[in-house]
Amino acid sequence: MKFIIALVMVMMVKTVPALASSGQETMGPSLLLLLFFGFGALIVVCQLIPSLVLFCSMMKGLFGKAVKNPMPVIDEKKETV
Repeated sequence: MKFIIALVMVMMVKTVPALASSGQETMGPSLLLLLFFGFGALIVVCQLIPSLVLFCSMMKGLFGKAVKNPMPVIDEKKETV
């Protein structure tokens, strides 16, 4: 009985470090994590393009030349129904 207990104890001492290491420390990020980050970056880029177009048109409107007569003036005397 003492021999079996000693044998189990030796096996436990030898196998605990192997069971404790998961192997994730040496591996890089998984493919699923990289795809998730890539999808997030794609969303950011797709939102960035319209915002840059809107920003450029806003700057053009602020610093561009103003239109003198944006709407034509209608003479009320000439119109007859």
